[in-house]
Order: sequence, then structure tokens, then C-alpha cells
Amino acid sequence: MSGLANPVILVIDTNPQFLAAALTILGQRNYSCFGATDANTATLQAQQNELDLIICDHQLNGESGTELIDSLRNIPHRQDVPVMFTSSTQLPDVISRRYQNSPSFFLRKPYDPVLLIELVEKSLWMPHLVKSHIHRPHISFGAPNLNSTMPSAYQS
Repeated sequence: MSGLANPVILVIDTNPQFLAAALTILGQRNYSCFGATDANTATLQAQQNELDLIICDHQLNGESGTELIDSLRNIPHRQDVPVMFTSSTQLPDVISRRYQNSPSFFLRKPYDPVLLIELVEKSLWMPHLVKSHIHRPHISFGAPNLNSTMPSAYQS
């Protein structure tokens, strides 16, 4: 995380009501939050602040949230910041396209505040889980030798 006492979250949404709601919900959990309603403000916030999570609407007034996230990842030290996408669309292919680009969470709007917090907490722990597996000896998860555990009658 950013090293601050509270995780730092950038919320990007062109809808002022959803942006205000997200900032309020996250603020009640003592997260340090910044909001942006456009790509320029989001880029400025990402350049000026260490971030632990980005929450971004997938459609920003005709612009792609995915493309914005790709550009934010070009900012030094922002490549590995986890992302959660939000959307008010009900189209299932929107979700599948998000997972093709990177493993991230997806939350449909209007969202339940409890679910928002749950996904934020999972998103914040993901990088730490990955780093803990990188910095310690790995357990082999290869396929077991089934012939050694099967009774001889079943072995070919």
C-alpha cells in the first residue's frame, strides 16, 4: 500500500451522484479518497498521489475507462495498482472484456455499499497476496501422479 495509515483510492466517474456516493461510502471507512470526473483530472490525481486502488467507470462520457486505465498505468509506479471497474450497463460482454485485459473486479451500478466495501477490501489485499507468493518458496501445484495413488486394477 501507499505507506499511509489509510489506503488511497482514486474514484473516476462522470456521474456526480455516483462519484459522491462512492466517496462518501469509502470516506466512512476512513479510506483517503480522490475523485475525478474526467480523464485529465484522473491523470493529474494519479500523478500527484500514491494510489492503492483505482475505481473507474467503464464508460466515461463516450471515452473508454479501460483506455484511461491503460494510460494511467504508464505513469511511473502506477503499473500494478489494482483496478475495480463500475458500470450501469447490463450487457454481459462488458464484464468479460474487462477480465480479458487484466484481473480486476467489476461492480454494477447502482451498487450496494456493503458490496462496494467488500470488493475494495479484496482489491487492496490482492497485491499483497501476490507479493507474498513471489517472496517465499512456492508449493508445487503441478498435477499429481495419478498412477501412484490409484489401485493397480485401475492403472493402464
